[in-house]
Parts: sequence; structure tokens; C-alpha cells
Amino acid sequence: MEQPPADDAAISTEVRCYFVRGRNALLVRGGFSGMFMDYYLHLLECGVKHPAELDRMLKEALVGVTLHGASRPWSERHAWTVNFQHPLANFFVAVDNNTGGVTGRVFTEDVRRGERSLFYAQAQKHLDPARQSTVEIEGVDFFRVVEQYYRQSEQRLARCFEPQAEDYVFISAQPGCDVTWLEGLTEEGVRGLDQSEELSLLETRHYHWGCGCTLERIYQVLSPHAGAWVDGAFGGLEALFAGDEFLKVTCPRCGKLYRAHREQFEAWLVEEGKR
Repeated sequence: MEQPPADDAAISTEVRCYFVRGRNALLVRGGFSGMFMDYYLHLLECGVKHPAELDRMLKEALVGVTLHGASRPWSERHAWTVNFQHPLANFFVAVDNNTGGVTGRVFTEDVRRGERSLFYAQAQKHLDPARQSTVEIEGVDFFRVVEQYYRQSEQRLARCFEPQAEDYVFISAQPGCDVTWLEGLTEEGVRGLDQSEELSLLETRHYHWGCGCTLERIYQVLSPHAGAWVDGAFGGLEALFAGDEFLKVTCPRCGKLYRAHREQFEAWLVEEGKR
């Protein structure tokens, strides 16, 4: 199966999946400099600049969910929401294996204060109901957090490495895995895996920064608030727009700001047969 092409403006990130013969492990790796460039262009467009620690954590989260997704079947979509208590922040990242799109953002306002940091993972295949799991986590190193999630929820060992700047490796145990070998791996050892181990290429996938949000999708979210069509107008628009000509709406997945103009929104509602 081949993924559909990314947006022409997006930089493709090639991710290669290997089977480590004799160790029974799946190795997934890729260089993320292109995706990070698009991520920073997105932040610039949104007028957002994260503190250094949160920026590092979000980039690691994007890497983690992408490599996790690449290790899973083509038909799946995955979303992680991670609540950290120190620093107090929520991270959301998602990957869609069908489109190759990867997105995410960090929330620092109205974050719930609790006793434990929590990792919420959601997976969905086609139109099947989403599967969700929740585990407690410790620390703020996102790669170590992913490893904790694998141990507790996936019930198997996984390791994440950055052997070279912005090049990442994710290795997960398969049935019959040499767990001692996997537990003992270091970044230096990962750099030499091509020489020390027999790697068989299974497939190559391509991912890109891309939420998939559009103004039409924003309209779809707003449409239940438009109210019923009564006497030639939608009854809920006055309350929704509060007398303004447009409404500012932020995409909950990537943080992009949209301006939903009332007149255009009304025209869309009529086109969609909402009246």
C-alpha cells in the first residue's frame, strides 16, 4: 500500500522499517530536520514561540508518535495526549498512517493539576471505535515516557534514541526478542547497528507535518451551534458571533487560527442543506 502524496509545500520525512535478524526486534528510523522546519514555519505563522524545554519536548513527542505509527499497520491513526505536572503542560500529538500527516501542539493554560503525570494513547483503525489506554508516567524526557508507555500498555520493551542530531531510532521488541540485548543498547551501539547486526529492510514510509485542518472543517465544528433555520435565518448565529462579522477559531490539534466570516459561514450552511 502506498501513502497519498503530501501537500506540495510540506517536506517529506522518510522513515525506514527494518527487522533485526537474530534479535527479533523491529527498528524504525528517520531524519526529522525537514519536519521540524515545517513545524517552525507553522509556529511562525501562528505567532507562537515555545520556551526551550517545551519546544524540545514537543519535537520529541512528534518523533515518538511518528515512529510509533510507522511500526503499526497502514490503516491506523494514533493520538497521544500527555499531561505533565512539572512543567505543568499538556502535549497533543497525532499521526495518520493513511495520509502520512503528523501534527501536535502544547497547552500551558487551564492545565489540570494532579498528583501524577498521565499518558493517554488513542488508536483507531478505519471506522472502528477508537481504543484508548492511560498510564502513569514519571520524568519529562519524552523518549523515556514513550518507553514507559510501551512497558505498561503495550506490555513489551521499546527504546528510543537520537544517535545523530535530528536522526532518530525506535526499536521495539517482537515475539522472541533478545530483551537483554535491547535493554543494553546505548546510543553508541545504535550508531554501529548497521555493522554489528543484520538488518532487513521491510518497508519505507513517508510522513510530513500536516494537520489537515481547513476552514470547511472549522465550519463543520461550528455548524451544530448555528441553530435551526427559522424565519429566513439561523437562530444560533447571533449568540455565536455576538454581533461581530467574523469569529476567531483555533484548531484544537495544531493551533492554527482561522477567521470564520459570518456571511461565508451562512452561505456554507445553505450549501450543505442545513436549512
